Amino acid sequence: MNTKHFSLTLLALAISACNPATPPASETSAADKPAAQTAAATQTESERLATFFADSFEQDLKRSPLSQSYLGYKWDYDKWNDVSEARADEDRAIAEQRLETLNGFDTTQLSEQENLSLTIAKTALKRELANDEYRHHTYIMHQFRAFHTLIPSFMINIHRVSDLSDAEAYVSRLEKVDALFAQVIDQLKIREELGVFPPRWSYDQMIQASHNVIKGNPFEESPEDSTIWQDFNAKLDALEISNAEKQGLRSRAREALLSSVKPAYDAMIAALEHQRELTPEGDGVWRLPDGDKWYQNRLAWFTTTDLTADEVHQIGLDNVARIHEQMRAIMQQVNFDGDLNAFFEFMRNDDQFYYPNTDEGREAYMRDAKALIDTMKEKIPEYFGLIPQADMIVKRVEPFREKSAGKAFYQSPSKDGSRPGTYYANLYDMRDMPTYQMEALAYHEGIPGHHMQRAIAQELEGVPEFQKYVSFTAYTEGWGLYTEELAKDMGFYQDPYSDFGRLAMELWRACRLVVDTGIHAKKWSREEAIQYLIDNTPNPHNDAVKAIERYIAMPGQATAYMIGKLKIMELRAWAKEQLGDRFDIRGFHDEVLKDGPVPLNILEQKIQRWVASQQQS
Repeated sequence: MNTKHFSLTLLALAISACNPATPPASETSAADKPAAQTAAATQTESERLATFFADSFEQDLKRSPLSQSYLGYKWDYDKWNDVSEARADEDRAIAEQRLETLNGFDTTQLSEQENLSLTIAKTALKRELANDEYRHHTYIMHQFRAFHTLIPSFMINIHRVSDLSDAEAYVSRLEKVDALFAQVIDQLKIREELGVFPPRWSYDQMIQASHNVIKGNPFEESPEDSTIWQDFNAKLDALEISNAEKQGLRSRAREALLSSVKPAYDAMIAALEHQRELTPEGDGVWRLPDGDKWYQNRLAWFTTTDLTADEVHQIGLDNVARIHEQMRAIMQQVNFDGDLNAFFEFMRNDDQFYYPNTDEGREAYMRDAKALIDTMKEKIPEYFGLIPQADMIVKRVEPFREKSAGKAFYQSPSKDGSRPGTYYANLYDMRDMPTYQMEALAYHEGIPGHHMQRAIAQELEGVPEFQKYVSFTAYTEGWGLYTEELAKDMGFYQDPYSDFGRLAMELWRACRLVVDTGIHAKKWSREEAIQYLIDNTPNPHNDAVKAIERYIAMPGQATAYMIGKLKIMELRAWAKEQLGDRFDIRGFHDEVLKDGPVPLNILEQKIQRWVASQQQS
């Protein structure tokens, strides 16, 4: 699942490459402006477009300290993002101005690659502007992923401490948590006035998770340190600085936790408790003002299609039926005596499919997951020409967020290579992580799934930076799901139960089409949706509960996976039919990946051009 933890300004609106050592255009001195204007006047259309992309990216990066840190830059290492209403208004004005500028380029003077970049950039901006029409429909806080868990997860996983200045920046960020949360609470109030609330049960989880962050030393007398305090001390202890400097930083950090972080979380908890009593009954966005229009916006955003809720729902039902038939074939293969639901019950409950719910069981899961990735790496050159340089590790989800986090997700590497890509496995309850799904899960989140796609995109040369980070979920998650089936083509899933696990993962994504549209367009309750997953999949009950709660918090997102995968499979089948013996799987994959994320219609155009070029060669 997508490990872009937030839809940040950079990652949503960013437009092309920058050099971290180069000051942004806004800092150009007055004396330099005439020369710059003269240079602009003599530029070709291609040069003008490249300059526009570079300047836009630079501007976005300077506006997002979090994005800088995710990419490994330390310009504003002591700051958080501005999430005020005024900043959102500025973002919209910038997007409108950029779109107007892009519409003025003469496409006849641009290369095919430049025109592709131009089209993607315009598409991204139009999508962002369409989203902004429903700016306050998006839940600024929900249980699955929001600011209450961003603070500790970001500080632990993203804020690296390599020297004294990094440690000082760490403390400065802690000192600013109260100001950040004040902005978030203002956004909650705006939504309250409009009648936009997540469901009541979501508040209970957010409040509990918030309490967890301010649990332990120095917030209270306790035999255990809080998560943030423990992380800061570990990073500080690793620094080669004087004891006096360490003591001074420790003192500042403790004060920041008590005077900024603790009051911030107390205020957030109070705001959430207040809104919990106001939220209307029900679970889907149909209960919100103009909820039907917003949901159609969400479907368009996540699938990059114009499919309606009814069409998505039917695609889901059709694919659930198809996968059920394939599962019955595996039942015969393993000589199971009973119907499909009995087989689901067997797979759900038989101890042979689960690691012990102990520290030893968790260590065994991590060891075996790493081994799967290592084995897959050896086969990759047979199926891909483009191979990422960045390393990838497997890591357990941290205890402070494992109860509310998804079962697995991926975090991209830093641009400078100092932080590897990370496949996170949630081992809170080992009964939620059956062994028969291990292969498909590792391939989707790791290799050849998200790590291949995102690390390759990040390392691409000769394309604007925005193509590496722009958000097209159907492409990104469709690729992850596609690679689960690709692994079978590569010779994996030799155990029929593991192949059943692959089908179970695909079935899960087909069911998502049914339950997401059911919840948000057909007024299904949380309980009805949970029951549908239990009745139609082998996944454990807790799996179904977590999944449905995620789909409620992030309307439409879950539909991207299957819609994207079906399109990639359709395009591969068409390309094979057109090219016959000339079809090259490595060439097909490279064509899918070589331009970064794209909408599905542009992906189709790319494959059509690739097939034509292969036919002519």
